[in-house]
Amino acid sequence: MERAISFTLNGKPARVTVDDERTLLWVLRADLGLTGAKFGCGTALCGACTVIVGKEAVRSCTVPVKDIAGKHVLTIEGLSKNGQIHPLQAAFVKQSALQCGYCTPGMIMQAYALLLKNRRPTRADIVRHMDNNLCRCGDYNRIVEAIQEAAGATKARAS
Repeated sequence: MERAISFTLNGKPARVTVDDERTLLWVLRADLGLTGAKFGCGTALCGACTVIVGKEAVRSCTVPVKDIAGKHVLTIEGLSKNGQIHPLQAAFVKQSALQCGYCTPGMIMQAYALLLKNRRPTRADIVRHMDNNLCRCGDYNRIVEAIQEAAGATKARAS
């Protein structure tokens, strides 16, 4: 059923009138022009479509837009502030934690959710939290290093 859905998107009010069963991923991409979240598997298994709802990482490819009514949604596009990329994004660049870049927005958003809950994750915490986000290029070690750097953990562990 088509209806108006209101929510907060990247800190600003958003309202769309769409089929309320349409997935959040396609509302973000097609209706709102935010293409950072990617279509990967369509079954919440790969993580390419990960966004933050509230403080939780969710797979937007399986979330009906009606389920986010009244909630706060953060996408990769909302991480930068005042023209400056987020420290997590900067760490991914510095560590070359991307190759083709397709999975990178989902990886960053999944990592962001971890850092919201745990500012000093161990390597094991990071690996466990990121386990279900797939990278077709196999940059897992650099991804973990980038998350450690963003958390301020790399330097602390080296000493």
